[in-house]
Amino acid sequence: MSAVRTVLGDVPGGELGVCDAHDHLFFASPRLPGEELRDAAAARAELAAFREQGGGTVVQWRPYGLGRRAADLPALSRETGVHVVAATGLHQDVHYDQDTLAALRGPAADVFVAELTRGIGTSGVRAGLIKVAGGFHALDAHARWTMSAAAEAHHATGAPIAVHLELGTGALDVLELLCGGAGVPPDRVILGHLNRSPDPVTHRQAAGSGCWLAFDGPSRGNHATDWRMPDAVRDLAEAGFGDRLLLGGDTTTASARSVDGGPGMPYLLRRVAPRLALAVGDELVRRILTENPARAFAVDWH
Repeated sequence: MSAVRTVLGDVPGGELGVCDAHDHLFFASPRLPGEELRDAAAARAELAAFREQGGGTVVQWRPYGLGRRAADLPALSRETGVHVVAATGLHQDVHYDQDTLAALRGPAADVFVAELTRGIGTSGVRAGLIKVAGGFHALDAHARWTMSAAAEAHHATGAPIAVHLELGTGALDVLELLCGGAGVPPDRVILGHLNRSPDPVTHRQAAGSGCWLAFDGPSRGNHATDWRMPDAVRDLAEAGFGDRLLLGGDTTTASARSVDGGPGMPYLLRRVAPRLALAVGDELVRRILTENPARAFAVDWH
């Protein structure tokens, strides 16, 4: 039976409730010095604030080597009553030192499979998805290597693959590699950051493949496109792709958390969802937040 792999174990997709399909509780990268998400108390408060707005699940897109603190996640989930999904995979190479990448060059797919099936490190917490990343309008050698490893891990486990699209670009190249070349079913691929490049033609082409399109923000760094998100979602819905859409908050810095004065996870339900409902209606927003993620992240694990 299909199930979503949370940090507390596998649950039916129907139990997720309202889902933030792309966010972060912990995150540390040399690219964002001084903005690390490392405070467990702040993470707990953020989850509690999300719960108060009606949230039921947070899917973390935080991959290998970037401060996941997997061992802390089960307690946070229990204490707040919010399902949490962890990730394996690799981000862009700029987030890692070369020794880390060299050590993974051969066994990356095996590491992904182990974290999906046995657990992350010694935590016993199993990942529920694979996170990888493309480049700006292109896929460099690192992206091709990590996506090939992700495809191998998908075939071994069934896990969905979530893809960071740099500034929302490169969607069709990703689908060509993962689905066309590596044989990953499109409905196991989730493309992130489509809101950062509001190109309706590319959006429709990507959705037509059968993959998932995640609109995840708001973002200080990409605020110039935030206001276009409702129109982009409406365009896809009118084209018949409302059942392929996901919403997320993507809180990547400490200053972006609601408990530190930013919009944070609650903003997705407090402001983004009501604004989107004006464009596409309450019923579609409900499905995007509940039914769609229940299908996107549920897996026949093997």
